[in-house]
Amino acid sequence: MEAARPADGSLPPVLHAEQAAAVQTVCGALGGFAAFLLQGVTGSGKTEVYLRLAEQVLARGNSVLVLVPEIALTPQLACRFVDRLGGGVALLHSRLNDSEREQAWQRVRLGRDRVVLGTRSTVLYPIDHLELVIVDEEHDTSFKQQDGLRYSARDLAVIRARRAGCPVVLGSATPSFESLRNVEMGRYRRLWLRQRAGGAQPPEIRLLDIRDQPLRSGLSDPLLREIGRTLAAGEQVMVFLNRRGYAPVLACYACGWLSDCPRCDARQTVHRGQGLLWCHHCGSQRPLPTQCPVCGSLELHPLGQGTERIEQRLAAEFPDVSLIRIDRDATARKGSLDHLLEQVHAAGAVLLVGTQMLAKGHHFPRVTLVGVVDADGGLFSADFRAPERMAQLLVQVAGRAGRGEKPGRVLIQTRYPEHPLLQVLVREGYEGFARAALCERAAAGWPPFSHQALLRVEATQAERPQVFLQGVVDALAGELSEGVELWGPVPAPMPRRQGRYRAHLLVQAGRRDLLHPLLDRLLSIARALPEARRVRWSLDVDPVDGL
Repeated sequence: MEAARPADGSLPPVLHAEQAAAVQTVCGALGGFAAFLLQGVTGSGKTEVYLRLAEQVLARGNSVLVLVPEIALTPQLACRFVDRLGGGVALLHSRLNDSEREQAWQRVRLGRDRVVLGTRSTVLYPIDHLELVIVDEEHDTSFKQQDGLRYSARDLAVIRARRAGCPVVLGSATPSFESLRNVEMGRYRRLWLRQRAGGAQPPEIRLLDIRDQPLRSGLSDPLLREIGRTLAAGEQVMVFLNRRGYAPVLACYACGWLSDCPRCDARQTVHRGQGLLWCHHCGSQRPLPTQCPVCGSLELHPLGQGTERIEQRLAAEFPDVSLIRIDRDATARKGSLDHLLEQVHAAGAVLLVGTQMLAKGHHFPRVTLVGVVDADGGLFSADFRAPERMAQLLVQVAGRAGRGEKPGRVLIQTRYPEHPLLQVLVREGYEGFARAALCERAAAGWPPFSHQALLRVEATQAERPQVFLQGVVDALAGELSEGVELWGPVPAPMPRRQGRYRAHLLVQAGRRDLLHPLLDRLLSIARALPEARRVRWSLDVDPVDGL
């Protein structure tokens, strides 16, 4: 299958057999609706498949919608589309100013840009002659709008493709359990990309048992030794910790004071570089104190570690090595992320520290070692989706290693190396992990084997959310069909946020045709309650976050 020549005149990469088969299968479905799950290991060339499909659609005079989960990934993917297609690509995301957004909207509306690439709200843009919809990293929770108009851009993309009568391609190395269930039910067709592009080999993944081991700012001696060896060989290293700031909490050793947020049931994070205590939930800030505000003691100590602290320790351990940190704080200024990535690709920085901003969509061919500082957070969370997200993030991070000619290694620090889900993930990869975790979900009756809706309520008075939700429960008494359950009312996992008290009511049903009639009744009851005027409430169907 011929492909357009990139704008610089070079030939596009040669497709391996699995890529070519995926392109041929989707092209054969053009002109009608079909849903495909493109499951490819990290580095397998999913983007090249997207580009070949876009070329075919443009050659037919039609349009393509491409959704990506995060702003940080949009410019990189857009550059590849522009370089290959030579223009006609609209880039849409929330960092555009009003003038840029208006110009992009008009170009799309008038059909001047026939490739529309952007974040979740882009799914709502007017696009004529739409013939293909692509959702990259379809598992990412950023596709779910959590406030205001609540919707899943991934699910809307499938609906939009169905109404437009065109194929939709959902791409991921770590598909959501919902998409895997849809494959099992025959709603989606799975297209496999099991081999890495260019002949690169998958990385070796090992667990580092850090029980009873001394840690230096969260880094074990075995990990530091491997970092040193890799740097000495002239290769790049990535150290991953999905927690920005210097430390999660500041504590007084004299009286036990902790840096609690005055507006949330959460701690304020230490940001030493900015001299701040900063709540990552409500945004409240205060200067970093030099003495305890309760007892006046100078024995204030940061507990735990964030990317700032990891960066400081690595700079002390390897003072002659160029080091760069990529997280939301380091990339706050417009264009700063592109500048930092240019340094990485130019080998100006050989030691990388970062959060999930580094985990997805980036190609670092000289990175041969990835160190994961803390993999345990998702193993014992109250959120039943936490293990799934933990596995997705670990696999995505691991995929940054060994994408060039040299093999890659991934070292994961954990205090629970015998945990069955971690063991399955290391031995059998994401596919084996998903099988095991889906069996647990099925046994427990959790989604995707059931369907949920979450009624969220908040108020400035602590008792009002519970009173409102109890009124809903009482009014629904006797109206529940078999197979429909109400769980609650209960306080939210974070009961107070931004100065408001919060509570939840979870509705779960085994079938959607049982859930939605009940939700219609629930909405009418909620609107009629006297307490409705004293609280803020919202109904979230298919919630992905219980906070």
